[in-house]
Amino acid sequence: MRGFIFDNFEFLMMLTALISVAASYLGFRYINRQRISVAQREAERLITRAHREADTIRREAEVAAKSEALAIREQFETQQTDKRREMEEMEKKLIARQASLEEKVETLFKHEEELRESELKAQDRQKEADKLRAFSMVLVKQQQEKLQRIASLSQEKAREMMLKRVEEDMETETSAIVRRFAEQARGQAEREARRILSIAIQRYAADHVSEITTTTVPLPSEDMKGRIIGREGRNIRAFEFATGVTPIIDDTPQVVVLSSFDPIRREVARISLERLVADTRIHPARIEEVVQKAQAEIEETIRHLGEDACVRAGAHHAHPDIIKLLGRLKFRHSYAQNVLDHSIEVAHMAGAMAAELKLDVHVAKRVALFHDIGKAVNHDVEGSHAVVGADLLRRCGEPEEVVTGVASHHDDVEPNIYGVLTSAADAISASRAGARSESAEIYLQRLENLETIANSFSGVERSYAIQAGREIRVVVEPNQIDDNAALLVARQIARKIEEQLQYHGQIKVTVLREKRVVEYAK
Repeated sequence: MRGFIFDNFEFLMMLTALISVAASYLGFRYINRQRISVAQREAERLITRAHREADTIRREAEVAAKSEALAIREQFETQQTDKRREMEEMEKKLIARQASLEEKVETLFKHEEELRESELKAQDRQKEADKLRAFSMVLVKQQQEKLQRIASLSQEKAREMMLKRVEEDMETETSAIVRRFAEQARGQAEREARRILSIAIQRYAADHVSEITTTTVPLPSEDMKGRIIGREGRNIRAFEFATGVTPIIDDTPQVVVLSSFDPIRREVARISLERLVADTRIHPARIEEVVQKAQAEIEETIRHLGEDACVRAGAHHAHPDIIKLLGRLKFRHSYAQNVLDHSIEVAHMAGAMAAELKLDVHVAKRVALFHDIGKAVNHDVEGSHAVVGADLLRRCGEPEEVVTGVASHHDDVEPNIYGVLTSAADAISASRAGARSESAEIYLQRLENLETIANSFSGVERSYAIQAGREIRVVVEPNQIDDNAALLVARQIARKIEEQLQYHGQIKVTVLREKRVVEYAK
């Protein structure tokens, strides 16, 4: 019985173990299935998410690719547009250059035809002169024989009388021929000069603005005048000592006037005073500091202005002293015309005329740019600005032809061709409308002087100064002055104007002679 129980117990234990193993196996299998199911769902979720992200990335890549393609296309179209515009501009320039070349070729052909015609006319005149000479010799022989027969004169006396008569006749003919050739040469030279001057003016068409250096400084309030003066006037004395400029503080509201003959000092004073007013800290130490900074800035500005003028005019490798003096001309004015801008304009026009005359363009521009540099030198140096500037250029190592051109542009010395070109360009620049200005009193006085000079001649009925003093029209009495005398009166009036008046450019004298006969039918 005990053995049976023990056997049953072992069986039960084994059965229990098998059941436990089976249960564990089933439980483990169930758990694995659950885990597999969860893993499958997670994998499906990840796959779905990956698909969504892949779709998103793909769409973003497509959008980026389209944007990049659009940008590349726009850039390409822009480049094509720019290239097309450049090609059009180059085509226009080529067309303009071709037209200019064709015009020059046509001009050369015309000049060649004119020269050929002149040569043919000269040959014809030479043949006529030879014929006249041969005919005169025949006449001489005939007259000699006739005189010998009639007057029983000797051959020597007859020859002397006939030669004298022929000489008188030939002088008359020669004078007429010389006068005709002189008139033709004068007309041709005048046409050529007008053509060259017109080309120079057209190639440099500059705007003229009358500039006046500002000598007043606005103030924010009247209280600032007291700060500028300072206690017992110490600030204004320190400012005057530091700048060399006299500040004038009067009853004019919110304005301080700066008085000085030196335009650069006046400019330094203006800048310094504006900064002191803006800073509101005004005392002697501060005044000296601000003035020193303003002076340094003005010196640097002068150097930059000189270098820029040399670059614009094509006068490279200039001496530093010349560049500095050239920049100082920016602060100087002649009849309200800025001297530096005037010098640059003269350089361009002189270069254009030199190119037409087949001269050295660089030398012409250099002479014209430096022609007024003597005006930038201190007033203590005696002499005209042309001579002073020429001496300065010679010391700075400029070529002798440049020095001579600068010294001779006002006929102070014997001129060379570049001095003549500079003088012509200088007159053109100064005589343009709006280039220079003058006060109303000087303007009216000049008109009155012109009319006074014209009315001082006998036979003048009345005169009128017109065209802002550029022309004087003179009406003469027809009973006192004939046509030949009118020509003489016009020449005498022009000569007297040249001797007694100072002016820029030229003044045209027109003499009018008119005789009217009036009768009434009753």
